[in-house]
Amino acid sequence: MKASGTVFKYGDNVDTDVIIPARYLNSSDPAELATHCMEDIDPDFIHRVHKGDIIVAEKNFGCGSSREHAPIAIKAAGVSCVIAETFARIFYRNAINIGLPIIECPEASKGIEAGDEVEIDFDSGMIYNRTKGTSFQGQAFPEFMQKLIQAGGLINYINDK
Repeated sequence: MKASGTVFKYGDNVDTDVIIPARYLNSSDPAELATHCMEDIDPDFIHRVHKGDIIVAEKNFGCGSSREHAPIAIKAAGVSCVIAETFARIFYRNAINIGLPIIECPEASKGIEAGDEVEIDFDSGMIYNRTKGTSFQGQAFPEFMQKLIQAGGLINYINDK
């Protein structure tokens, strides 16, 4: 499995309240949530993001409340992967559960900038910054996690079995 796209870059402690503001939690429709993704930290995000694009952040991405709406909004907005130095643990688990690929890689977090074109090979964990000609070794996705992602998340994976 691979992903590639243009990078949207954010800093430390991007919390679930800015990923999907609480005022929109009355909906669980992924398409509706996507229209408000990153609205409070990057109002133009939803107008600029394209299917396959990538979010790169620094420390503690997805901190705050444990709402599953946050990774759902990111995935539904078309983001193919989130790379960060570290993730909040509950966000990490929620992302895997809904089939949003995420990779912890401090070197990539520091070496990739907004607007860079990046490609990720989930089998090897390699992250290639095509704009700068650099590469980073992230954590490879175990086969079972790739199956969860390909199925669209844990529930779909279980239902398919």
